[in-house]
Amino acid sequence: MKLLTNKLNGTKQKQQVFQQEALRRKETSVANLCLVSLSLLHLNGRGAHRYTVRPNQLTRTSIMPVKKKRKSSGSEDPSIRKCKITSYCRTQTPGRLLNPDDQFSSKKCLAWFYEYAGSDDIVGPESMEKFCEDIGVEPENIVMLVLAWKLEATNMGFFTKEEWLKGMTSLRCDCTERLQGKLDYMRSQLNDPVIFKNIYRYAFDFARDKDQRSLDMDTAKSMLALLLGRTWPLFPVFHQFLEQSKYKVMNKDQWYNVLEFSRTVNTDLSNYDEDGAWPVMLDEFVEWNKARNAL
Repeated sequence: MKLLTNKLNGTKQKQQVFQQEALRRKETSVANLCLVSLSLLHLNGRGAHRYTVRPNQLTRTSIMPVKKKRKSSGSEDPSIRKCKITSYCRTQTPGRLLNPDDQFSSKKCLAWFYEYAGSDDIVGPESMEKFCEDIGVEPENIVMLVLAWKLEATNMGFFTKEEWLKGMTSLRCDCTERLQGKLDYMRSQLNDPVIFKNIYRYAFDFARDKDQRSLDMDTAKSMLALLLGRTWPLFPVFHQFLEQSKYKVMNKDQWYNVLEFSRTVNTDLSNYDEDGAWPVMLDEFVEWNKARNAL
């Protein structure tokens, strides 16, 4: 009996020793973790970065959580998945609605100008591209020529502050949306023969180099294509004539008379008056075209 009691006491003592050892190890582990955390905070100064201590590993916690990619199920419709992707694409927002009763504001118009103008108070070629993009018009669209005419712009590809304020005031436009609302009106003015003639004549001085009295032929052909290319049936033939001719420039008298020729002379040239006061260039065009048709 005594032997059995001694064995039981020995077993209890061993259990107590084991429990005490386990408790000591746990306390040591906790203390070590605290020391590690304190050391990391000390190394990082004011705690600019937080660290999380995990078993056998130290990891830096990112400021923003990383989004996990959602696994798509095999049954998901590819067209639906594509639609979800494209929903993140930037869409063109419609222009804000304007109150028709709002008055034109010179101050607002000037602020609009400085959205594009540089320090020299001029909207230059690069800013002009951005301006065209904002109003939804290609730079080579004829409506930009009409706008330049409205602004009485002197140089192609440039708007000065004075031109902008004077022209936009006449159009009553002080923002992008108002100008967009005027585009159809400006296009319609091309249908008025008198206004078109004024724009056509304006284009000559607008497009020419200011140190030259004439238009270089490449510029002249481009401007004629813009102004007459869709309305004058003989323009392709006249353009071909200019391509093979000796002319390197076009003067103002020639420019003005091309429009008059396109309006008054029949497509078959049957009513062309050789004794009329036409420039020699147009006389040569008629002769060239007759010889060409005779072949």
